[in-house]
Amino acid sequence: MKKLRGQISESRRLAILLAVSGGFMDAYTYTFRGEVFANAQTGNIILLAINLSEGNFEKMLQYLFPVIAFAFGIILAEVVHRFCTIDNILHWRQYTVLLECIILFSVGFISQEYNMIANSLVSFACGIQVESFRKVKGNASATTMCIGNLRSGTQNLFNFIFNKDKECLRKSLIYYGVIFFFAFGAVIENVIIGFCKQYTIWCSCILLFAGFLLMFLQAEEEDKQTCKLK
Repeated sequence: MKKLRGQISESRRLAILLAVSGGFMDAYTYTFRGEVFANAQTGNIILLAINLSEGNFEKMLQYLFPVIAFAFGIILAEVVHRFCTIDNILHWRQYTVLLECIILFSVGFISQEYNMIANSLVSFACGIQVESFRKVKGNASATTMCIGNLRSGTQNLFNFIFNKDKECLRKSLIYYGVIFFFAFGAVIENVIIGFCKQYTIWCSCILLFAGFLLMFLQAEEEDKQTCKLK
C-alpha cells in the first residue's frame, strides 16, 4: 500500500465525516454526560473558573480533566505524526483516526456513574482529531469546533461581497459547510440518544472508521489520476 499524500486528509468528503462526528461528540458529552463539552474547551474553562470561585471543587474537576485530556490528545497526535511518518502501510492520520475509534468505542461501556472518565476520554479523542486534521482544501479549518470557522467564513464572505473575489466565496462556503455538518452531527446525536443511551457514541466510531476507509479510496483515485497524466 502506497503512502497517502498529505492533501488526502484535506478533502471535503473527509471533512464532512469528521465534522459530523465532531458535533456528535460534543452533543453526546453535553446531553448525556453531565453538560460537559468534549470540544469546546473555552466553555469548560469558564465553567471550571465559575465553580472554582464558588468553592465547588468536586464539580470543578468535571471540567478540569476534559481540558487536560484534550491537551494530551494534541500531544499524542504529534507523537504519532513524528514516529509514523515513514510507515508505508498507513498514513499517520489514519493511525490517529483508529485511536479515536478505539477510545470512543470504550466510552460506550462506561456508565453514567463515571462520567468524568467518559468525558475525559472523549475530549482526549477530540484533541487527537483537532491536531491531526487542520485543513480543508488547503484552508485552515477545524472539524471539532466552530468559532474559527465562523470567523474565517464570515471574513471571506465579506471579501467576496466587497471585492467580488469568487475564490473568497468558495472558501466561505467551505467554512460554513463545516459548521453546518458539525451542527448536523449534534442534531443526529440528540435524536438517537433517547434510544441508544451511552452506546450512542458508537455512531462516531462508525463515522470515523468511514473516514479511515475513505482515505484509502481517495489515495487510489489520486494514483489513477497521476497515472493518466503520465
